[in-house]
Amino acid sequence: MRHRPNALMLFAAGFGTRMGALTANQPKPLIKVAGKTLIDHTLDLAQPCGFETTVANLHYKPEMLEAHLSGTNVQTLREEPDILETGGGLRNALPLLGDRPVVTSNTDAIWQGPNPFEQALEAWDPEKMDALLVCTPLPQCVGHTGAGDFKIDDDGRLTRGTGDVVYGGIQVLKTTGLHDIEDDVFSLNVLWNQMLEEGRLYGVKYPGQWCDVGRPDGIELAETMLENANV
Repeated sequence: MRHRPNALMLFAAGFGTRMGALTANQPKPLIKVAGKTLIDHTLDLAQPCGFETTVANLHYKPEMLEAHLSGTNVQTLREEPDILETGGGLRNALPLLGDRPVVTSNTDAIWQGPNPFEQALEAWDPEKMDALLVCTPLPQCVGHTGAGDFKIDDDGRLTRGTGDVVYGGIQVLKTTGLHDIEDDVFSLNVLWNQMLEEGRLYGVKYPGQWCDVGRPDGIELAETMLENANV
């Protein structure tokens, strides 16, 4: 399809400080859940989509991820000397990703159910959307406490406030607005806020379960979620 994004950005540069001792000697994407590294869980989900280009940004202990990804089709890009956060990191990778809309993904979540990448690509409508975020309803977020990130209207448009869904870390995004942001280091929230004002930030509800492996206890929660799905 002409409008189907064919480039994937993997965010893998973070320090993973909330994981404590587990990231003292390795980057968080190399932590294993159910015998497989977090980044490999993400890559396995992405594989059926046939992305022509896949880029991972690196900063913390980059040589370990470079070695792990060698022999794959993933291009790695170090952020040096400073980490650029999600928005700055994505803009820094655009020479490799191209100027078409891209799919981006965090590398610290486990999904159980339909493929979230395929769901995002099928729901993507560039005529009315500048970004489409895969969001999980609160009751289906394993181990999550607190409110949601967004509320999804009946037409799929996102708003902030008292949210009932959590952004799971996978999205389709137009990147043109990144060039208008003056800061070098910034979050994608800056771009999302612009899209919110224009009513062009959309979400799609994930029908399965999702677990953020941002803290050590997330490993066991994610493994239990996967085991229960196979019973």
